Amino acid sequence: MKTLCLDSAHKHLVIVLIEDGLIQSCYEQECWKRQSETLFPQLIACMNEAGWQSEDIDQVVISDGPGSYTGVRIAMSVAKVFCTTMNKPLFCVSTCQLYAGLRPHCYVMLDARSKRVYYAHYHEGKQVEPEQILTVDEVEAIAQSSDGLWVGDCELIQRTSEPLHLAKQFCDILPLARRIENTHTLVPRYLKDSDAYKVKK
Repeated sequence: MKTLCLDSAHKHLVIVLIEDGLIQSCYEQECWKRQSETLFPQLIACMNEAGWQSEDIDQVVISDGPGSYTGVRIAMSVAKVFCTTMNKPLFCVSTCQLYAGLRPHCYVMLDARSKRVYYAHYHEGKQVEPEQILTVDEVEAIAQSSDGLWVGDCELIQRTSEPLHLAKQFCDILPLARRIENTHTLVPRYLKDSDAYKVKK
Protein backbone atom coordinates (compact mmCIF):
# COMPACT_ATOMS: atom_id res chain seq x y z
CA MET A 1 0.00 0.00 0.00
CA LYS A 2 1.51 3.28 -1.15
CA THR A 3 0.25 6.41 0.62
CA LEU A 4 0.89 10.07 -0.16
CA CYS A 5 0.54 12.36 2.88
CA LEU A 6 0.32 16.15 2.61
CA ASP A 7 0.07 18.96 5.15
CA SER A 8 0.16 22.69 4.40
CA ALA A 9 -2.31 23.94 6.99
CA HIS A 10 0.07 25.87 9.23
CA LYS A 11 3.72 27.00 8.97
CA HIS A 12 5.13 23.76 7.62
CA LEU A 13 4.91 21.98 4.34
CA VAL A 14 4.97 18.24 4.89
CA ILE A 15 5.14 15.65 2.12
CA VAL A 16 5.49 11.99 3.06
CA LEU A 17 5.53 8.89 0.87
CA ILE A 18 4.74 5.79 2.91
CA GLU A 19 4.74 2.20 1.73
CA ASP A 20 3.47 -0.52 4.05
CA GLY A 21 4.15 1.56 7.15
CA LEU A 22 7.64 2.70 6.16
CA ILE A 23 8.63 6.18 4.98
CA GLN A 24 10.16 6.01 1.50
CA SER A 25 10.75 9.74 1.08
CA CYS A 26 9.71 12.94 2.82
CA TYR A 27 10.00 16.71 2.91
CA GLU A 28 9.34 18.69 6.09
CA GLN A 29 10.18 22.38 6.30
CA GLU A 30 8.75 25.67 7.51
CA CYS A 31 7.42 27.35 4.38
CA TRP A 32 5.17 30.05 5.77
CA LYS A 33 3.19 31.53 2.86
CA ARG A 34 5.37 29.63 0.38
CA GLN A 35 3.67 26.23 0.47
CA SER A 36 1.96 26.65 -2.89
CA GLU A 37 5.18 27.43 -4.78
CA THR A 38 7.16 24.76 -2.93
CA LEU A 39 4.73 21.83 -2.96
CA PHE A 40 5.02 20.61 -6.55
CA PRO A 41 8.84 20.79 -6.92
CA GLN A 42 9.31 18.98 -3.62
CA LEU A 43 6.59 16.44 -4.37
CA ILE A 44 8.29 15.62 -7.67
CA ALA A 45 11.63 15.31 -5.87
CA CYS A 46 10.12 12.93 -3.29
CA MET A 47 8.43 10.85 -5.98
CA ASN A 48 11.70 10.56 -7.88
CA GLU A 49 13.59 9.59 -4.73
CA ALA A 50 11.07 6.85 -3.95
CA GLY A 51 10.87 5.75 -7.58
CA TRP A 52 7.10 6.23 -7.63
CA GLN A 53 4.84 7.22 -10.50
CA SER A 54 1.53 8.98 -9.86
CA GLU A 55 -0.40 5.84 -10.77
CA ASP A 56 1.47 3.93 -8.04
CA ILE A 57 -0.24 5.91 -5.26
CA ASP A 58 -3.03 3.89 -3.66
CA GLN A 59 -4.42 6.54 -1.32
CA VAL A 60 -3.90 10.12 -0.14
CA VAL A 61 -4.02 11.46 3.42
CA ILE A 62 -4.13 15.18 4.20
CA SER A 63 -4.67 17.44 7.19
CA ASP A 64 -7.99 19.28 6.89
CA GLY A 65 -7.44 22.00 9.51
CA PRO A 66 -7.63 23.94 11.61
CA GLY A 67 -5.10 26.28 10.06
CA SER A 68 -4.68 29.28 7.82
CA TYR A 69 -7.39 29.96 5.24
CA THR A 70 -5.01 29.63 2.31
CA GLY A 71 -2.75 26.99 3.82
CA VAL A 72 -5.40 24.34 4.42
CA ARG A 73 -6.71 24.72 0.88
CA ILE A 74 -3.35 24.13 -0.83
CA ALA A 75 -2.89 20.46 0.07
CA MET A 76 -6.64 19.85 0.03
CA SER A 77 -7.04 21.16 -3.52
CA VAL A 78 -4.16 19.04 -4.80
CA ALA A 79 -5.50 15.95 -3.04
CA LYS A 80 -9.07 16.42 -4.25
CA VAL A 81 -8.02 16.86 -7.87
CA PHE A 82 -5.67 13.88 -7.74
CA CYS A 83 -8.12 11.54 -6.01
CA THR A 84 -10.98 12.53 -8.31
CA THR A 85 -8.89 12.20 -11.47
CA MET A 86 -7.18 8.95 -10.46
CA ASN A 87 -10.20 7.52 -8.61
CA LYS A 88 -8.21 7.04 -5.38
CA PRO A 89 -9.49 7.16 -1.79
CA LEU A 90 -8.90 10.29 0.26
CA PHE A 91 -8.39 10.33 4.04
CA CYS A 92 -8.04 13.16 6.54
CA VAL A 93 -6.47 13.83 9.91
CA SER A 94 -6.73 16.97 12.01
CA THR A 95 -3.82 19.40 11.88
CA CYS A 96 -3.75 19.33 15.69
CA GLN A 97 -3.81 15.54 15.67
CA LEU A 98 -0.82 15.54 13.33
CA TYR A 99 1.12 17.93 15.56
CA ALA A 100 0.36 15.84 18.65
CA GLY A 101 1.23 12.52 17.02
CA LEU A 102 1.01 9.61 19.42
CA ARG A 103 2.40 11.51 22.40
CA PRO A 104 0.65 10.93 25.74
CA HIS A 105 -1.42 13.88 26.97
CA CYS A 106 -0.16 16.33 24.40
CA TYR A 107 -1.50 19.88 24.22
CA VAL A 108 -1.40 21.60 20.84
CA MET A 109 -1.50 25.35 20.26
CA LEU A 110 -1.27 26.89 16.81
CA ASP A 111 -1.29 30.65 16.26
CA ALA A 112 -4.67 31.79 14.93
CA ARG A 113 -3.71 35.49 14.98
CA SER A 114 -5.35 38.31 16.96
CA LYS A 115 -4.06 36.82 20.25
CA ARG A 116 -5.97 33.61 19.62
CA VAL A 117 -4.81 30.04 19.15
CA TYR A 118 -6.19 26.79 17.87
CA TYR A 119 -6.11 24.59 20.95
CA ALA A 120 -6.46 20.83 21.34
CA HIS A 121 -5.62 18.09 23.81
CA TYR A 122 -4.73 14.65 22.45
CA HIS A 123 -3.65 11.44 24.14
CA GLU A 124 -1.87 8.86 21.99
CA GLY A 125 -3.56 10.21 18.87
CA LYS A 126 -7.06 10.31 20.35
CA GLN A 127 -8.86 13.57 21.08
CA VAL A 128 -9.38 14.33 24.78
CA GLU A 129 -10.91 17.82 24.48
CA PRO A 130 -12.69 19.35 21.48
CA GLU A 131 -10.53 21.44 19.20
CA GLN A 132 -11.40 25.08 19.75
CA ILE A 133 -10.20 28.64 19.48
CA LEU A 134 -9.07 30.19 22.76
CA THR A 135 -7.27 33.35 23.70
CA VAL A 136 -3.58 33.18 24.50
CA ASP A 137 -4.43 34.03 28.13
CA GLU A 138 -6.88 31.14 28.35
CA VAL A 139 -4.31 28.70 27.00
CA GLU A 140 -1.67 30.05 29.37
CA ALA A 141 -3.99 29.33 32.30
CA ILE A 142 -4.46 25.76 31.05
CA ALA A 143 -0.70 25.33 30.70
CA GLN A 144 -0.11 26.41 34.29
CA SER A 145 -2.34 23.64 35.60
CA SER A 146 -1.42 20.86 33.18
CA ASP A 147 1.36 18.28 33.40
CA GLY A 148 1.34 17.20 29.78
CA LEU A 149 3.53 17.97 26.79
CA TRP A 150 3.07 21.05 24.63
CA VAL A 151 3.69 21.44 20.91
CA GLY A 152 3.22 24.17 18.34
CA ASP A 153 3.53 27.93 18.78
CA CYS A 154 4.34 27.62 22.47
CA GLU A 155 6.45 30.78 22.47
CA LEU A 156 3.15 32.65 22.74
CA ILE A 157 2.96 31.48 26.36
CA GLN A 158 6.72 31.54 26.99
CA ARG A 159 7.11 27.78 26.67
CA THR A 160 9.33 25.62 24.50
CA SER A 161 7.59 23.27 22.13
CA GLU A 162 8.44 19.60 22.10
CA PRO A 163 10.33 18.72 18.91
CA LEU A 164 8.15 18.17 15.86
CA HIS A 165 8.81 15.20 13.58
CA LEU A 166 5.80 15.68 11.35
CA ALA A 167 6.76 13.15 8.68
CA LYS A 168 7.13 10.40 11.27
CA GLN A 169 4.02 11.58 13.08
CA PHE A 170 2.04 11.32 9.84
CA CYS A 171 3.22 7.74 9.55
CA ASP A 172 2.33 7.02 13.18
CA ILE A 173 -1.25 8.30 13.02
CA LEU A 174 -2.02 6.90 9.57
CA PRO A 175 -4.28 4.15 11.01
CA LEU A 176 -6.38 6.87 12.69
CA ALA A 177 -7.14 8.77 9.47
CA ARG A 178 -10.82 8.98 8.55
CA ARG A 179 -11.97 8.18 5.04
CA ILE A 180 -13.80 10.86 3.07
CA GLU A 181 -16.72 9.15 1.34
CA ASN A 182 -17.45 12.06 -1.01
CA THR A 183 -14.31 13.91 -2.06
CA HIS A 184 -16.33 16.71 -3.65
CA THR A 185 -17.98 17.71 -0.36
CA LEU A 186 -14.76 17.94 1.65
CA VAL A 187 -14.11 21.45 2.99
CA PRO A 188 -11.46 22.84 5.35
CA ARG A 189 -12.18 22.99 9.07
CA TYR A 190 -11.38 26.54 10.09
CA LEU A 191 -13.21 26.58 13.46
CA LYS A 192 -13.51 30.37 13.19
CA ASP A 193 -16.70 30.06 11.17
CA SER A 194 -18.54 28.03 13.79
CA ASP A 195 -20.38 29.59 16.72
CA ALA A 196 -19.31 26.61 18.81
CA TYR A 197 -15.69 27.73 18.61
CA LYS A 198 -15.95 31.44 19.24
CA VAL A 199 -13.75 32.83 21.97
CA LYS A 200 -15.53 32.98 25.29
CA LYS A 201 -16.49 36.43 26.53
